[in-house]
Amino acid sequence: MENVTIDLSTFYTSNAKLYDLDSYIQKAQSIAGEGNDIVLTGQAPVWLYLKIAHALHGKARKLIYKSPVTGDIVIFDHSPD
Repeated sequence: MENVTIDLSTFYTSNAKLYDLDSYIQKAQSIAGEGNDIVLTGQAPVWLYLKIAHALHGKARKLIYKSPVTGDIVIFDHSPD
């Protein structure tokens, strides 16, 4: 298990596009791996955060949203600890 940070702002150039959603999901899943603690961060639309969080459920052990405004927010934690 490792800690992996995924910066969603690096997934697109000027604006995220719904028609590229499948490629965003595949990229996030590839970066996340299996059973790791994942931190989602970076400027991105809410719909992209929601879709990536849903796609990582069952793959990530723990998912955290990190923002300069909110700090760390645990979205889910499936660790047995």
